[in-house]
Amino acid sequence: MLFDDFDKPREECGVFGIYSPRPLNVAWLSYLGMFALQHRGQEAAGMCVSNGEDFLVEKDLGLVTQVFDETRLQKMNLDGANIAIGHVRYSTTGSNLRFNAQPLTVRSNKGILGIAHNGNFVNAREIRQLMLNEGVIFQTTNDTEVMINRIAKYANLDLVDATARVMQEMRGGFAVVIMNRKMLIGLRDPNGVRPLCIGQREDGAYVFASETVALYAVNATFIRDVKPGELVWADENGLHSLEVIPSVPTPCAFEWIYFARADASVDGVSTHEARIRMGQELAKEQPVEADIVVPVPDSGIGAAIGYSRESGIPFDYGLYKNPYAGRSFIAPTQEARELKVKMKLSPTAAVKGKRVVLIDDSIVRGTTSRQIVQLLRDAGATEVHFRVSSPPITHPCYYGIDTAARKELVASTHTVEEIRQMIGADTLAFISEDGIKSAVSGPGLCLACFNGKYPAGVPLENDVNKHALEV
Repeated sequence: MLFDDFDKPREECGVFGIYSPRPLNVAWLSYLGMFALQHRGQEAAGMCVSNGEDFLVEKDLGLVTQVFDETRLQKMNLDGANIAIGHVRYSTTGSNLRFNAQPLTVRSNKGILGIAHNGNFVNAREIRQLMLNEGVIFQTTNDTEVMINRIAKYANLDLVDATARVMQEMRGGFAVVIMNRKMLIGLRDPNGVRPLCIGQREDGAYVFASETVALYAVNATFIRDVKPGELVWADENGLHSLEVIPSVPTPCAFEWIYFARADASVDGVSTHEARIRMGQELAKEQPVEADIVVPVPDSGIGAAIGYSRESGIPFDYGLYKNPYAGRSFIAPTQEARELKVKMKLSPTAAVKGKRVVLIDDSIVRGTTSRQIVQLLRDAGATEVHFRVSSPPITHPCYYGIDTAARKELVASTHTVEEIRQMIGADTLAFISEDGIKSAVSGPGLCLACFNGKYPAGVPLENDVNKHALEV
């Protein structure tokens, strides 16, 4: 059985694009940008590069450093290249198979196109079926191919207008980069569920990326976030914008809770500062008498700092995370499954004889939480009070995060008290939805995984899984 990293919601994907008005080693810069976004997807990586005539694609299963060794990077360094897109992937729609790795490419009436996508289209299955009935051929099982084939369908429109038309047809949470031999396009769903930002280097190159951390990695200065419902593109005439769909901003709360890197800024809100505020709100809402505040590293660190500041309880690293432990590994036996947490986490002497407030960002299935609580008890913690900087996850995500099927979400079938007993904590409490809203203090938020209110719609079959497009 394959275990994910500490029973967390699985990452979505990361996209990167660069357009330079003059020749530039865009393959190397894409590599750096993708590496900075590696936390958003570890199953596959790929990039497209063009010099205005040639169009190269390389992609495979694996991490960025595994897929793009020195030989492959050298191959992608086209003479005169000035446009590239890159993608790191975790499969939310479509199996983890090599042919589903992105970017996807098609040869169309608009020339060869490359596309990389973060998120999910909730109506992709319906549109795919319509196109199958029209005789359209699909090579993959992911929803990204539905969009690029739909764009190619509008033969009478140029690439920008065709993309804008398709934006109006697709529903869900998505951020997309598209390229041909002359142009780089970026777009974002009208709810802004999935993030996308714009930067520029001193040499004039424009960069589109899922997070500001990728801009930093390639020496690009942040310009702004792409607005919800906006289409932007860079070409020889500079940067352009078209507001395609009226925006109703409800970005995904989990970007700040867990997904975005701590040094990122999403829609103008610092991830690290938002997590600290979550911890402060959590301490106000769910106080407890204790001796130390301990984060589950790394995602619980910001909230633990905030909890400590607000409560006055000292912060300490009561858990050490092994930096050499991989994201996941095969655990064939029960003993191996029980040891998987010890492979990655071990308690420090700081918890011995102490009443511990343990801070984590989420509880999905609860299995790992139980093991972490037991680790602390075995190390001599006298009490373990579990505090969570997200509300209970009770509903699946249809917008690009694999939060597991609803029946596997422990909070959808158990009360907080039942979960407390299951994980073995002395007390258990979650932050409220109002606490999250206050902590992010930016735009409206998508809180669908907590309350079942989906701002960008749901699939026709409300119980679909991540392989819904397979036929």
